[in-house]
Amino acid sequence: MRKTRLDGIGVAMLLGVQGLLAVNQVIIKLVNAGLQPVFFAGLRSLLAVGFVWAWLAWRGRPPRLRREAWGTGLLIGAVFAAEFLFLFLALDLTSVGRSSLIMYSMPVWFALLAHFGLGERITGPKAAGLGLAFAGCAVAILSRPDTGEASLAGDLCALGAAWGWALTAFIARRPVMRAEGAEMQLFWMVLVSAPILLLASFAFGPLIRDLQPLHLVGLVFQSSIVVAGGFIAWLWLLSVYPSATVASFSFLTPILALLLGTALFGETLGLPILLAAVLVAAGILLMNRPGPAQR
Repeated sequence: MRKTRLDGIGVAMLLGVQGLLAVNQVIIKLVNAGLQPVFFAGLRSLLAVGFVWAWLAWRGRPPRLRREAWGTGLLIGAVFAAEFLFLFLALDLTSVGRSSLIMYSMPVWFALLAHFGLGERITGPKAAGLGLAFAGCAVAILSRPDTGEASLAGDLCALGAAWGWALTAFIARRPVMRAEGAEMQLFWMVLVSAPILLLASFAFGPLIRDLQPLHLVGLVFQSSIVVAGGFIAWLWLLSVYPSATVASFSFLTPILALLLGTALFGETLGLPILLAAVLVAAGILLMNRPGPAQR
């Protein structure tokens, strides 16, 4: 049942999901040392097919691929594959904090899509917030430290991931996918993305790097806890609570990722990246500030 505002359960779930997604960035960075990024993304989707199927079967609703959902299901799966191809490559080429900050500009791009495709109009305050967040994203991309931890290619891949995420959320809000429900939406995503990513991985060099047991643990954690747990929760939140409210909490993840990247990888936390984080966070909050009628 759709709700018009957040309740206690919604706030707790949103905070938990955003924390999990921040840790997710760190795990991807770590596992990339053992597995080629696109191959890693494909393996994750392949394993996640089993985990999501088991979850649906346990709920008494085993996956059923309805004929009328085939076209949209294939589309959302292909976009999901592109999103994570870009994200895993970004975390191989640039820092955790920068990648997360740029990717989590997603609400900006989703607001544009929702304005033209979902009837969620961009008001004056939302337009100002969009401008701030866009400026923050530009600052992050245009200002890179001299330490070699970041690259323009990596930053642009993170931007591609942000657009992929926004498109996935947009397709999930369309009538056919909304009727499928959050769990079946995710099942379509991992089912279609797995073969796409595994086939694409052959174009990105050797599949195995310096594989260690820890990397395999990270792969299983990604497939089960992050995908089958965190993504289902995020899609459920998007289907129950106002999309703008859910999206507004996403600014927490890059802040946490910046701190984790600095603590675990010694990433540079200079003034430009802090300014970018403030601009993106302020823009997202302003974009999702309730108007007088909503109060």
